[in-house]
Amino acid sequence: MRSILLALLLTSPATAFAQSCPEPLASAQRLVLVTAATFSSSTASLQRFTRATPAAPWQADGGAVSALIGRKGVAWAPAFRDHGRRGEPVKVEGDKRVPAGFYKIGRSFGFAPSTRPGYLRVSEGTVCVDDPASPAYNRITTRAKVGWQVSGENMWRISYYRRGLAVDYPTDAAGRAGSCIFIHVRNPDATGTSGCVAVAEPDVIALQDFSQSGAVLAVLPRPALDRFKGCLPAP
Repeated sequence: MRSILLALLLTSPATAFAQSCPEPLASAQRLVLVTAATFSSSTASLQRFTRATPAAPWQADGGAVSALIGRKGVAWAPAFRDHGRRGEPVKVEGDKRVPAGFYKIGRSFGFAPSTRPGYLRVSEGTVCVDDPASPAYNRITTRAKVGWQVSGENMWRISYYRRGLAVDYPTDAAGRAGSCIFIHVRNPDATGTSGCVAVAEPDVIALQDFSQSGAVLAVLPRPALDRFKGCLPAP
């Protein structure tokens, strides 16, 4: 009897649909949804959502806030390019676009010390490598390890990295599909980012709290939302 009930559960419409959603979204129970109006927008809305199980409907966790994204807009990450349409951009290194897709949110970081599990304190020498010629491409490391000849973001010298979260963005040196994707503090005078998501500092702190037990970042232009109908929160 137990095996019959399990089989019915696994083949229920809600479960089957959840399994058809792209990972890591399909199994997520916490979501940070960033929605841009178009592929060329440099601003977006950001909102948090939760659900009790991967088959349950999403519920809003607070209201939407304003975010900055890539100065050139949005482009599909290669891992999700199959969801794109003809003429829609695909992410490459240095294009100043935020990658569209679904990614696990990684550890928090910042200039100040913290007791958060896995927290990375950004100190002198902390660098995120954006040089495809380096074996450390798309990794946070130190200048002591990679040297000063390697191209990278010297994070301890960049004010908006005083608080942030890493994004587990899948790319490699051969793919040259962009690197060092973060959620970080928004500079008041900024009009866009180099490919990250930027929000006001209190919102970064809230996201650090929200993501501590695991969360997924979804970045999508509004025209693509219907391609994931049933996977994302209802409008």
